[in-house]
Amino acid sequence: MGIISFQGARPKVKKQDATPIKVSDYMSKDLITFHPRQSVMEVMETLIKHKISGGPVVNDQNELLGIISEGDCIKQLNESRYYNMPIDDASVEHYMARDVDTIDGNLNIFDAANKFLESKRRRFPIVENGKLVGQISQKDVMKAALHMKCQSWRDDA
Repeated sequence: MGIISFQGARPKVKKQDATPIKVSDYMSKDLITFHPRQSVMEVMETLIKHKISGGPVVNDQNELLGIISEGDCIKQLNESRYYNMPIDDASVEHYMARDVDTIDGNLNIFDAANKFLESKRRRFPIVENGKLVGQISQKDVMKAALHMKCQSWRDDA
């Protein structure tokens, strides 16, 4: 007497692509950037208008100088109020974060996810040959996972 299976028919599993998904596949390339001499007021208006929480600060050669965030703007507002100084004179270069961690565009998306967890950051710029080429956010990593439909988390790289 043979063994009878009660599991029923199983759907055929599609073969997964063994190519690792890279950060550059999901990074944003059309970025809103800021300049060091730009006013913090203008940055706040841009952040609110575009519903973003921060952005890279670049020079005229598109070299990454720092990041300006909502928190940096709030810090400036707080100092302005405390010292009773006008906010119009405040420039990005005085309030931006200069020590910026970047991610390599060739990094596997799951290694990037791990870096997000370790650093508690919301975004990482991607720089190639000294120039800003894109940015990866936590949301971009989630989009990559949804694109894979969470079927296989294997890293064959």
